[in-house]
Amino acid sequence: MTTTLDEVHALTHAGSLLSGEGAIVAPYDLEVSGDEASSFTSLHACDAIHRAPFVADYALARRVHLINAFGVTLGDSIIGLTALFAIRRRYPHLKFTLYRPARAPRYVQRIYALAAPLFDGEIVDLPVPLASLSVDELMIDIGNHLFWPQFVSMPMIDFFLWAMGVAPRDIAAEDKRNRWLTDVALLSRRVDEPYVLLSPDASTPVRSIPARVRVRIVERLWNAFGVPVLGFGAVDHLRYRDIAPESRDTDDFLAWIAYARYLVTSDSSALHVAAGFDVPTTAFFTTIASNLRARDYANCVSVELSLPHLAGVHASARKSDLASVERAFDAYDWHAMPIARGIEAQALIVSRSFS
Repeated sequence: MTTTLDEVHALTHAGSLLSGEGAIVAPYDLEVSGDEASSFTSLHACDAIHRAPFVADYALARRVHLINAFGVTLGDSIIGLTALFAIRRRYPHLKFTLYRPARAPRYVQRIYALAAPLFDGEIVDLPVPLASLSVDELMIDIGNHLFWPQFVSMPMIDFFLWAMGVAPRDIAAEDKRNRWLTDVALLSRRVDEPYVLLSPDASTPVRSIPARVRVRIVERLWNAFGVPVLGFGAVDHLRYRDIAPESRDTDDFLAWIAYARYLVTSDSSALHVAAGFDVPTTAFFTTIASNLRARDYANCVSVELSLPHLAGVHASARKSDLASVERAFDAYDWHAMPIARGIEAQALIVSRSFS
């Protein structure tokens, strides 16, 4: 017997939804649209590892239908696509169709448009009739993954591999570093001179670098590298330039990071883009453990701030939470901020002391 989900359970349901008319629906689209959820039930026609363990037989499959892959944030999408590329590297005959929330932000949808030609894939907006999917082809539901218990306990790349029916241990670390981004056609370099980059904002304030400490990061970068510091957002420092007005879309965002010689960021999409382009990075983590996000990033050094009462919080803009984050950043010793010694970074570091 199929149970109809009430509005709260429909929006927080671990998996995709099925409408009374037999259409597959993304809970995110339902939330954004404000439509009533009274006629929706759980989608049970696809493999979904949170309901029942399975191992996908990709060797025999020809087309794979991924339902609600891979969320509505840029960072999650990049890592989910990395899992897809890792699988396709082992099974190059596979063709993928991804069914996505139609109301996802445009800048997130753009990363799928850039990636699809690289894996000969098709991107389809939800909702779609369940009957339009072939029952003879592999169908995997990854809907509303934020509400899967394993999402908060596994490194994200391992989570997506596991959700797609692959043992994470079977995928080499180098295939978990978002290197497919180097095959995306990027815009040309914007400046002739080397620069380092500050990208302080995550998708939620609780995981972002507070505005009041950003000038200290700029000073640290200037003293470490002696080259202009560019960044997304205003910072009052003579050696800094805000390039947010020059980053109009996802393509621009990728290009600015790809051509940077160094990056300082938070638990953000910029971290995952930099790993794909081997840009040495210092990343600050507040509520999520760094090994869940940056474990496989060889050129990244992570700084975890001690906020045990906020551990595992994915999103928050509560004043009390942000005040705790600000206090942790205020207490940090910026003289000791570590610099990753990647090849490009080593070539730029100059012998200057921090003052």
